[in-house]
Amino acid sequence: MLNKYARAFFTRVLTPFAALLIRIGVSPDAVTLVGTGGVVAGALIFYPLGEFFWGTVVITLFVFSDLVDGNMARQLGRSSRWGAFLDSTLDRVADSAIFGGLALWYAGRGDSLMLCGMAIFCLASGQVVSYTKARGEAIGLPVDVNGLVERAERLVITLVACGLSGLHAFGVPGVEILLPIALWIVGIGSAVTLGQRVVTVRRESAEADAMAQGGNSA
Repeated sequence: MLNKYARAFFTRVLTPFAALLIRIGVSPDAVTLVGTGGVVAGALIFYPLGEFFWGTVVITLFVFSDLVDGNMARQLGRSSRWGAFLDSTLDRVADSAIFGGLALWYAGRGDSLMLCGMAIFCLASGQVVSYTKARGEAIGLPVDVNGLVERAERLVITLVACGLSGLHAFGVPGVEILLPIALWIVGIGSAVTLGQRVVTVRRESAEADAMAQGGNSA
């Protein structure tokens, strides 16, 4: 949902920055690696300590590398299978760090096994949602569905809630409830999205099988 519109907007905004990196000799793969490293560091250093505001600031600064590296590759005319593979793989690493950091907080000083479990569920369900699309495409299906809560939605909802919840440390009252609400929204939304993709793959595979059988009988 957000992927369709937000990605196009931020791609236009970040194009000059991508061009600057190209001029100074930075490679798209380097941007991918540095961006992922920054997200992982921000999530696993700040979130387990309950520093949600500053952790989110650090993560947000680096998360846009996911758009910059692809923009650079297109400007260079170097879009490749390796680049796509690296980008997709490190996206999973970054997502795991974010929800893993939240799980560590709730397992420790956050003192909520329920929310720790929900953070772990968000982590796992997000990985499976991504896997269903990748696996469906690997067997030759388009997996043509816009899920309710895809990666962009998971990140926006979680990071916005984390950042706002972190304002509690600056004396803003009541905002700490936003993060638990966000985790439940992301968890339930991811489960719905998984169901949407499974149903889509089942339908597309049945149609593909029927077409293949029809071609064989002819």
